[in-house]
Amino acid sequence: MALTINQKQLIVAEVTEVAGKALSAIGAEYSGLTVAQMTAMRVKARESGVYLRVIKNTLARRAMAETSFACMSEALTGPLVLAFSMDDPGAAARLMSDFSKEYAKLDIKVIALGGKLVPVSEISRVASLPTREEALAQLLSVMQAPVTKLARTLNEVPGKLVRTVAAVRDQKQAA
Repeated sequence: MALTINQKQLIVAEVTEVAGKALSAIGAEYSGLTVAQMTAMRVKARESGVYLRVIKNTLARRAMAETSFACMSEALTGPLVLAFSMDDPGAAARLMSDFSKEYAKLDIKVIALGGKLVPVSEISRVASLPTREEALAQLLSVMQAPVTKLARTLNEVPGKLVRTVAAVRDQKQAA
């Protein structure tokens, strides 16, 4: 059944809003996947904070024209499912990478990150990007390292003095 103009406008508005907030986007060709496989992918997407949508390419181009994902416009050909990472930049890449390994018919066609196209061969690098919590933990450990080293160094001076005094005491007791 064909979509009415109002339905198309609602879809474009929804995808535009999502694309405006998204951190990364991936387009993958899904022809050949069963309904059960697509449903499993949608469930996994919801769990991992990824917005997944099958949309006509012309509507997708219109929706992404005003966003940082306008660079994807020329690559939107064929039956595509679009995945937008909402929480962390690697979520959609992890989802699509995992499902493309499991289902050979899911073929990743385009990746956009930070307003720039990323080669499809780099999917594993994009998928390995840390989540927000992991990035904060890494930052904290980098910031904490110099302070920890300074504390150990300052603690070593009295420790060395105590060991020296103990060695002198042991030497006098032995003599």
